[in-house]
Amino acid sequence: MTHVPLDRLSHVTRFALMKHGAAEWVADQVARAVVEAEATGNRICGLAYLESYCQQLRSGRVDGHAEPQVSQPRPGLVSVDARMGFAQPAFARGLPSAVEAARTNGTAALAVGHSHTATALGFFTGQIARAGMIGLGVTNATPRVAPPGGRVPVIGTNPIAFSVPDAQGNVVLQFDQSTTTVALGTIMAAREAGQPIPEGWARDAEGRATTDPAAALDGGSLASAGGHKGWGLGLMVEILAAGMTGSLLSKDIHPLIAPEGPPHDIGQFYLLVDPATAPGFGDRLSALTAAITADEGARLPGQHRRFADPVEVPDALWELAERLAA
Repeated sequence: MTHVPLDRLSHVTRFALMKHGAAEWVADQVARAVVEAEATGNRICGLAYLESYCQQLRSGRVDGHAEPQVSQPRPGLVSVDARMGFAQPAFARGLPSAVEAARTNGTAALAVGHSHTATALGFFTGQIARAGMIGLGVTNATPRVAPPGGRVPVIGTNPIAFSVPDAQGNVVLQFDQSTTTVALGTIMAAREAGQPIPEGWARDAEGRATTDPAAALDGGSLASAGGHKGWGLGLMVEILAAGMTGSLLSKDIHPLIAPEGPPHDIGQFYLLVDPATAPGFGDRLSALTAAITADEGARLPGQHRRFADPVEVPDALWELAERLAA
């Protein structure tokens, strides 16, 4: 493992993206997401994506110079057309207007359409919370989940992220989870390592439970968390992420990491809620967190989330990142 300071990680990521066709301000926003993922131990959403980002910049699957278009068709709705660019800069352009709309109206929606994959949704809802708002975010992805009783994947792992601030703008609660039993990246990592997966995580192409990650990924499907309950949540995400942003349904999204192909054209939908509209919100939040943390061994989601600096990066992955930035 190589120990890499965060400023060096950011520098290499930025230059790799710019070398392959991203504008400087776009590279800055994407690098922030990569650094946060690595610093918090979310490796499947960090440097592991950098080679794909660079390849897709070169092939045109993602437009590294896209200028997001922000509009506000309703007082409580901010809409951003990412124009087939990265999700991070599109969100950055729309967030200030969405926060202001939430302060004015009590709640607001931020719809980001026609973007590249968002990767880690908590990166976005965390920014909403640090702006003083409760943030709920959803996005869809490539088809990996079949309906209960079916065999053909229709929706993606379709994650949900939720972040809550305290009065000082610190994130006191955050979760970012797929609506499947386990994230796609975990299945992919098991395949690369040649390891089996636990029963109940996935099904093969015939709809049978499997412990073979290759069978799950090659024509199979991932299991919804909690069976039909997770399936329902996944459908909710699909309707908000695709239906409310004009982006592609999961069933029409091509593999995200493939170097070539059509743009991702994915949507993200965020709900911002101003806790200041609820008198005593802070007191009730404090009482809830105290009740949870008073139980020895219990914790709030994201309570122990910390930024490591430096971070440990596999030697081969760091060598690849430096070659991409050379």
